[in-house]
Amino acid sequence: MTSPTITKAAGAAKTPPPRPASARGRGLPWAAMARLTGRRALAAVPVLVAVTLGAFALAAASPFDPVRQYAGSAGLRASQDTLDQLRENLALDGPFTEQWWRWLTAALGGDLGWSVSLRQPVAQVIGERMGWSVLLCALAFVLAVTFGTLLGVAAARRQGGWLDRCVTGAAYVLQAAPPFWLGLLAVWFFALHLGVLPAGGLTDLGEETVTAGSLARHLVLPVGVLALSQLPWFALYTRQGVADALREDPVRGARARGLRERTVLFGHALRSGLLPVLTLVGTRVPELITGALLVETVFSWPGIASATVKAATGSDFPLLAAVTVLATLAVLAGNLLADLLYALADPRVDLEEM
Repeated sequence: MTSPTITKAAGAAKTPPPRPASARGRGLPWAAMARLTGRRALAAVPVLVAVTLGAFALAAASPFDPVRQYAGSAGLRASQDTLDQLRENLALDGPFTEQWWRWLTAALGGDLGWSVSLRQPVAQVIGERMGWSVLLCALAFVLAVTFGTLLGVAAARRQGGWLDRCVTGAAYVLQAAPPFWLGLLAVWFFALHLGVLPAGGLTDLGEETVTAGSLARHLVLPVGVLALSQLPWFALYTRQGVADALREDPVRGARARGLRERTVLFGHALRSGLLPVLTLVGTRVPELITGALLVETVFSWPGIASATVKAATGSDFPLLAAVTVLATLAVLAGNLLADLLYALADPRVDLEEM
């Protein structure tokens, strides 16, 4: 006769213990990430369609006539029939919805159209300028996150001290300073007053090719100004997150066990305090793009800013739509990256519910 205890133990061995509620349905983390990325990609399709349609509608409402701007001074003497023929040749005839549909169907086939304001294919305009804008934004964003995090941790370590007051005070001042003002101030001080850095552009006078040294010198001011405009948000968020984490019981327990202050800060408090900062990554992308447009304009950086300004003022429908799509994709990618980083940092987050 089998003992009831043995029977119960055998039955328990066949039935695996239930998983925690937070882990059920998640599957492998990378698989969940792939499913989340796929859902976001599908959701981005109607967003991009609506954004491009809105770009064409805004361009159509502009008082500028792209045909007359394309013709230049000759358009002042041209007859209406000549302008109408030019408008048809440039595919600018008909209502904006018809122009948008022509552009959308051509873009799906790989043809982004012709830029009226720059007299180049839109793909060529973006290809020549996008790399410089990405380089500027990437370097500035890395610097802003790195130094903002370090300053936030330093301020949170001694709350109410002189360093904390200096960091928070400077952060609030920089939050209120527009990037173009910081750029003009940097040009006046470093380029005009001290004469140690170039005021703008990509090369010095007389240089025909871009060298590594020249590129590095011309990157200092625009990258520094753009990073400085983004740094306050990361410093303040990190300070608040780390300050809250230092008051939590696990961190207090780590201090009670005699761990070094450096280990407590970076191994325990910073890991918990960075969770709110990760959500900030996605929300700062639109501000980063706007700031980059202003900084590129101030420093004459050969990025996408000049093309964007010309597209907006010249009712350049194809170029304006393409630039708007790129900006929208950057914002959506930033939000997705923030969600993925948050899920990696906090295993309690269920990606299937995002």
